[in-house]
Amino acid sequence: QVQLVESGGGLVQAGGSLRLSCAASGSTFSSNAMGWFRQAPGKEREFVAGISWSGGSTDYTDSVKGRFTISRDNAKNTVYLQMNSLKPEDTAVYYCNRLNTFGSRLPRNYWGQGTQVTVSS
Repeated sequence: QVQLVESGGGLVQAGGSLRLSCAASGSTFSSNAMGWFRQAPGKEREFVAGISWSGGSTDYTDSVKGRFTISRDNAKNTVYLQMNSLKPEDTAVYYCNRLNTFGSRLPRNYWGQGTQVTVSS
């Protein structure tokens, strides 16, 4: 069972920035595509961004394109989400997970606790 630990969330004003980190256990990290997901109150969990195992390809949901950047450091078993120009509608709990395949936007079985991002107006 892979363990995923998200961190870096917090309270920021609209227009501000945050960088989220996801630390994953297991030596298989570098062989898996990874993604970020989020869940806002009253809404279903949704895909935000994905990155291929090598880091050479990325995938973003339309609402965050141009504002968010996903990256990874396989040597550290860590994936990042740089979030700029934050909007109140970005408020959610953010989770990372392995993707079944890059481009699928579908998570695998095991989730971490997530990290709360709150954007005030």
